[in-house]
Amino acid sequence: MEPQNLSIFAPASPPAESIRTLSVLVFVITGLIFVVVEGILIVLIVRSRRRVGDETQEPPQIYGSKPIEIAWTAAPLLIVLVLALVSARSLWEVRVDPPRPHEGSGALFVTVIGHQWWWEYRYETYDGKTLGFIAANELHVPASDGDIVRPVYLTLESADVCHSFWVPRLGGKTDLIPGRVTSMWFQTRERGLFVGQCAEYCGTQHANMLIRVVVDAPADFARWVEAQQQPAQEEPAASEGKAAFLAQSCVNCHRVRGTTANGSYAPDLTHLMSRDTLAAGMVPNTPKELRRWVENPQDVKPGCLMPAFRLDERKKKLILDYLQTLR
Repeated sequence: MEPQNLSIFAPASPPAESIRTLSVLVFVITGLIFVVVEGILIVLIVRSRRRVGDETQEPPQIYGSKPIEIAWTAAPLLIVLVLALVSARSLWEVRVDPPRPHEGSGALFVTVIGHQWWWEYRYETYDGKTLGFIAANELHVPASDGDIVRPVYLTLESADVCHSFWVPRLGGKTDLIPGRVTSMWFQTRERGLFVGQCAEYCGTQHANMLIRVVVDAPADFARWVEAQQQPAQEEPAASEGKAAFLAQSCVNCHRVRGTTANGSYAPDLTHLMSRDTLAAGMVPNTPKELRRWVENPQDVKPGCLMPAFRLDERKKKLILDYLQTLR
């Protein structure tokens, strides 16, 4: 997979732009302080260096100066005040309370649930219309275009430990804390893939709890939503594989809408093959990698909570054939 831009200095949404602006201002102010302090230090070192004959006389002594003391007290206070004001403004722009869903707003509302070590996305409403489906690991959102703004409001929850949702080009990191509900928002006119990372250490596979946000054209997003709202499609050729899958304990953790698999502990598999990656963005979603994952998930993602079932070749092939029909 190609490397993606993770820089906060390439913002693609208003919250990310606010964070970039604040960061640049802080870097400029602290840089100037560094230059001034180090400059004074260098000047004093050069002027006060030991010279020939200095051993016999004491250097000139400088005692208290009221103007200097006022300056070095007032200047830091002024700097702190400026930083506090611009930080408060940035927080005001970034932390927006989600409005009530209503038709014509163009807003998308999604509940994000962090798990060890994957992301669950519960699509609630879009433009005031109820969506009511669940996806995993890849968040699809519509792009703003023309005069139409399509903001995305995320409600953040944790199913186990502390996580943190961070897509640098779309917004700042926001923690997911067990027993609490937090929120964030973004909007963008730039289409394509935005990547991020869980930014709060959450266990063995924290580094591989990746985030993928796909910003679609509005028409493409509408088609994607329509497809995701459908239950798993029945394919007669995979009926034996479906029976083999439903006979395993997979159904206790995974959900496949339209079947008896109703687990909620692991990712929803209803449209598994519509995703580009497996294992929360770790590997591409190809038949080869899917086979590796089913054979022994610990080889792909050591420490993950899915065990190896040690299926015989026939059952493994049947289940893989069935999973590849879930588009």
